[in-house]
Amino acid sequence: MSDSNQSNEPASYTLWQLMLYFLRLGALGFGGPVALVGFMHRDLVEERKWISEADYKEGLALAQIAPGPLAAQLAIYLGFVHHRILGATVAGFAFVLPSFLMVVGLGMAYVSYGGLPWMQAVFYGVGAAVLGIMVIGAHKLSTKNIGKDRLLWAIFGVLAIVTIVTQSEIAWLFIGSGILVWLIRCKPKFGNASCAVAMPTQLPQVLPVVADPSLVLQIGLFFAKAGTFVFGSGLAIVPFLYGGVVTEHHWLNDRQFVDAVAVAMITPGPVVITTGFIGYLIAGLQGASIAAAATFFPCYLITIIAAPHFKKWGKHPSVIAFVDGITAAAIGAIAGSVVVIAQRSITDIPTAILAVGATALLWKFRKIPEPFVVLGAALIGLAIYPLLHP
Repeated sequence: MSDSNQSNEPASYTLWQLMLYFLRLGALGFGGPVALVGFMHRDLVEERKWISEADYKEGLALAQIAPGPLAAQLAIYLGFVHHRILGATVAGFAFVLPSFLMVVGLGMAYVSYGGLPWMQAVFYGVGAAVLGIMVIGAHKLSTKNIGKDRLLWAIFGVLAIVTIVTQSEIAWLFIGSGILVWLIRCKPKFGNASCAVAMPTQLPQVLPVVADPSLVLQIGLFFAKAGTFVFGSGLAIVPFLYGGVVTEHHWLNDRQFVDAVAVAMITPGPVVITTGFIGYLIAGLQGASIAAAATFFPCYLITIIAAPHFKKWGKHPSVIAFVDGITAAAIGAIAGSVVVIAQRSITDIPTAILAVGATALLWKFRKIPEPFVVLGAALIGLAIYPLLHP
């Protein structure tokens, strides 16, 4: 690590101060991953000057190309800069904890009062609005990450169609997409030290599903696998979760799953924390804790392993090509999942209008905070649901 800024600049802040900052950001940070990483730059680089511009850019680059939710991974990296593994652990835990407690509280209310008309009315409106958020999210991701690359668009299209047809996400297609782009762009010559040598050698292993395990073990294995295939936006985990939680394991029904995505949209912190809500619905507090821990552990592990070596390998063409392929696949899966979820969330004309309206609103007013859209949809749901379901 001698070539890294991480080891040359002493910390101007304590571990305690770092923890308090990320607790506050996790409790009040609305707006999704892009907004959250922007807050970190504003607060930690520009205003407090705890982190150098170079270290921030390196952390952001790693968070963008490695599997893991963008904002949480950047928080872990920034904790690592001056306080190493302990700092990474404290920053990641503090960032996730507030939103985890919120989704567990919402899970308790959902289980206790989910049958009450007012809660049904809220999620009637919110479930439709979430579709609009996902549509805009997929558009932003494709514009930023795919651009005009025909190969990446082809991968996007294939994954979107596969997701719609199978109503699930096939993990090996992600890895296959990365390998395909690597082969086409780099044209590696196996057997000599060319582009091939820089293929990541520490890719996390996908944990297999054990035959007839306990429910808690099943939850841990599934969500660890889900966390391994989240690239960039937390929305990338939605199609993967749907395929496992609803289609494969039948832990939740369609309505409950859409409500879980809605919960992620109305709480601050990382979108991926919806896994805590899902875990609570499956197996109570224990399920919530296992699901959330298993989701974030892969990105934590990848960050602390990669951070000391990232300067050397992060900009290598083979690594970039591999990640570009996986990212295009993930965005295609998000687009496909919009169609799958829409088939179940749009149940009548009002929900169709809400979904289209939320999409149009976010398209027209790009800077409007997504939680405002969700809260507005909740109020509309409270107003019209009783009229339609007297």
